[in-house]
Amino acid sequence: MPARSGLSATSHLACAALLALSLDGCSKPKPAPAPPVAVGVVTLKASSVTLTNTLTGRTVATTASDVRPQVDGIITARLFKEGSIVHAGDQLYQIDPRLYRASLDTAQAQLENARAVLVTDQAKARRYRTLTQNQAASRQSIDDAVSAARVALANVHLYEAAVETAKVNLEYTRVLAPITGRISRSAVTPGALATAAQTTALATIQQLDPIYVDITQSASQLLELRRELAQGSVLPSSATVSLTFEDGTSYPETGTVEFSEVTVDETAGTVTLRARFPNPRGMLLPGMFVRLEVPQAVVPEGILAPQQGITRDAKGEATALVVDANGKVAQRTVTAPRAIGTSWLVTKGLSAGDRLIVEGTDRASAGDTVQPHAVTLAE
Repeated sequence: MPARSGLSATSHLACAALLALSLDGCSKPKPAPAPPVAVGVVTLKASSVTLTNTLTGRTVATTASDVRPQVDGIITARLFKEGSIVHAGDQLYQIDPRLYRASLDTAQAQLENARAVLVTDQAKARRYRTLTQNQAASRQSIDDAVSAARVALANVHLYEAAVETAKVNLEYTRVLAPITGRISRSAVTPGALATAAQTTALATIQQLDPIYVDITQSASQLLELRRELAQGSVLPSSATVSLTFEDGTSYPETGTVEFSEVTVDETAGTVTLRARFPNPRGMLLPGMFVRLEVPQAVVPEGILAPQQGITRDAKGEATALVVDANGKVAQRTVTAPRAIGTSWLVTKGLSAGDRLIVEGTDRASAGDTVQPHAVTLAE
């Protein structure tokens, strides 16, 4: 009996200890709520945004001219360095001039003879007029004398024209540069026969400073742009364009758009724009493939939102998270049709002054209270 009483007392003590611990645990305070999530925000601003299109094009010489002979003959000399710059009026080739010089001498001799005959016939006509007044010659005789004088005068004019023609042909034996520009390789060598009617050019001269770039643009894009201009949603932009080579390097000079083609290419559905670029160092050569940044319109009050703050769902709809004045997160559905650099151009859904979340978007949801802090993003 005494042993059983001792066991009972020990059990009671253990139960009392467990009860005390249980009561002590229930009396502990609840943990404090978690602090608001810190997020990085950018305050949006409205500014003038230039809309540009990246288009492709080909370089074209401003002026090009084929050098062709205008008289027949053997080429006796080439007087230019292939690939060099020649100026309008420079002599490029010499065609054998001997036959043309002889033709000029012949025409000049015929002119002198015609002038001598004219002097004789005019003097005869004057004498016959005197005889007619004295009734010493018939009317027919005076008419014949006057007619002969007029024929002699016509012959003088005829041979004067022949002399001018011979001079021109002699001058054409000196083949001159029609324009200033860079000349190609020569298609002939001294000793070759040149003919006035030949189809092959002796050489080609191209003016490369300035130089044209023919740009192709989708007709649908151009139509949309003109519609927006008509509605007033965008304003016309400047015609200054920049150029990038095929390897990605930038051309140091800027160009200007000269005109837009008035017809659409039926096979490609494109229109052609022509830009003019200075080319003082000859870096641009005809036929090169280039890319151009062409500004085509200006949005006067555009909103540029950093791409980190815009997400798209499976349907492609764009959404953004903004923080209001009370620190609450709100979700906006936005329209962002165009990327400009590292930003989206937002046309609907966001306004100037909105605080867009760009850091911590994965930790914030609509309705949450957050702790925003301004961040600066690299452009």
